Amino acid sequence: MKGSTDRMLTRIKSIYLFINERETVTTSELVEEFGITSRTVQRDLNVLEYNNLVESPSRGTWTSSKRSLKTAN
Repeated sequence: MKGSTDRMLTRIKSIYLFINERETVTTSELVEEFGITSRTVQRDLNVLEYNNLVESPSRGTWTSSKRSLKTAN
């Protein structure tokens, strides 16, 4: 894979693990934690939501969907 694709997938995985560990996070917390723009966070969350890995119980708040996920290290 291209370097940029690898970085994106690594970032998305990190965001998922962060949400899973904290249980509930806000978009602002993700922006601060990962040092990326709110637009980038939203795109990454869209990928996770599309794959049923996270859900948004209220605007700007995210939780893990508790779906079983196998991650390769």
